[in-house]
Amino acid sequence: MTTQEFAGSAGPDAGAATDVDGAANGAVTDAAAETATEAAAGAAPLAAALAGRTTYPLAPGYRVNVRQGAGTNTALVRQLPAGAQVQIRCQTRGQWVAGPYGSSNIWDNIAPGEYISDTYVHTGSDGMVAPSCMS
Repeated sequence: MTTQEFAGSAGPDAGAATDVDGAANGAVTDAAAETATEAAAGAAPLAAALAGRTTYPLAPGYRVNVRQGAGTNTALVRQLPAGAQVQIRCQTRGQWVAGPYGSSNIWDNIAPGEYISDTYVHTGSDGMVAPSCMS
């Protein structure tokens, strides 16, 4: 398997694959139960918001590098497999990247601290399709 670094992504698959975060006896106290309930309640609005988001496919045949920020000079967090789909939480402008869907400086935030170049995501638009990320 060869490894190639493309701007924010991995290369296309062409035959061979290419690679381009005080209770006793186990009893739960009222305070612990309240904390768990509050945590679940806090997660509910986020889950509801994410449930309504559109899922976008990655460009066919590409494994896309997930970066810590909006540029290839930021740390590599992980890599999405070919055929993956993503939900875009928000978008921001960063480093210009050329990919299968053209050149752009739009980066998609797919999870806290995780960004991918929009040039590898089939959004059907050359512009932003999600709210701008707050700094």
